[in-house]
Amino acid sequence: MALIPVADGEVATVVTSLEMVARPRPAPLPESPLRLVRWERPAPDRYRALFRRVGGPWLWFSRLVMRDDALTAIIHDRAVRIWAVVDRAGIEVGMLELDGRHAGACELSYVGLVPELAGKGHGRWLMANALALAWGPGVVRVWVHTCTLDHPGALAFYRRSGFVPYQRTVETFPDPRVTGILPNDAAPHYPLLDSAR
Repeated sequence: MALIPVADGEVATVVTSLEMVARPRPAPLPESPLRLVRWERPAPDRYRALFRRVGGPWLWFSRLVMRDDALTAIIHDRAVRIWAVVDRAGIEVGMLELDGRHAGACELSYVGLVPELAGKGHGRWLMANALALAWGPGVVRVWVHTCTLDHPGALAFYRRSGFVPYQRTVETFPDPRVTGILPNDAAPHYPLLDSAR
């Protein structure tokens, strides 16, 4: 067993990829006061604002650093579908992005709620909707990935939802708090090393 040092200013995470290769049996959607609002061709700034609100606490940063043209090419692709999760007051509190650009497969690219909603059953509602939307005509595989930076219950949640792990990888990248993409207080569960400040 070897410990591999991670450079100051970098983050390391274990990524688990999971898949579902059979459509789940139909079941009633869990109740929730939340609703999905489809975003057709969202503006990059609007998309990034919601992405940051939902993912910033977990160090999601990839879409924050993309050039507008590269991001727009993805989020305006007809095979990529995006929804905002909104509460009763119309405030955007989550997101769902499904990527169907590969024939026969649908990736749950981004699925999440603001951390304040964790543990209240809304995740089950969002996943039920995600699966109902992902399993469209011709889809034979739905997949998702999570990592050790995500909510500690994320992997177990995906497994309870019917996903089966099939691959693990290690990813390293510059800490987005060090590079200034996210604030220093983002992801307090993953310490920002003093020498990286």
